[in-house]
Amino acid sequence: MNVKTVASIRARVGSRGARHMQRGATLLEAIAYLGIAAIVVIGAIALLRGAFGSASSNQTAEQVTAIQTGVKKLYMGQTNGYNGLTTTVAIAAGIIPTTLVIDTAANTVTDAWGGAVTVNGTGTGTFTITFDSVPTDVCINAASAGGTWTAVSIGNTAQAVPVTPAAAQAACAGGAKTIVWTSA
Repeated sequence: MNVKTVASIRARVGSRGARHMQRGATLLEAIAYLGIAAIVVIGAIALLRGAFGSASSNQTAEQVTAIQTGVKKLYMGQTNGYNGLTTTVAIAAGIIPTTLVIDTAANTVTDAWGGAVTVNGTGTGTFTITFDSVPTDVCINAASAGGTWTAVSIGNTAQAVPVTPAAAQAACAGGAKTIVWTSA
């Protein structure tokens, strides 16, 4: 007598009627993987952009401070203040940081955004450092970075020193601005 059990029937049907298992990812899985990868890449780009913007504003503040320190060191002990100080003198004396673009033939200095950087003695015992075409995000951070400035002007508007971030934000709004730092 040939008695068939449920288990033996299932085993036979399972081996004959079973579909072969597919290997690899389905189209929907592949799309999901690509979507996740795109989100990760976009997030990384956003973080890098923020980091580079922050680095640019820090670099600008460091450049201005380096120029200020170099000028004060160069003119230490001079009895006639900062008379005769020009960008040409600052370039020749090696005061301008190498992170700025220096054209020794034309005696000009350019910042990372293509704006002119100038250094001038005012004849009143003070000197100015001017950065043209500073982008808004860098303008806010550079103007409010602090320092021993006697005056700061953003876009031809004098600011109370030290410049607060709120005042810098208001003055730097609306596009690239010129910042003038005055030091004694």
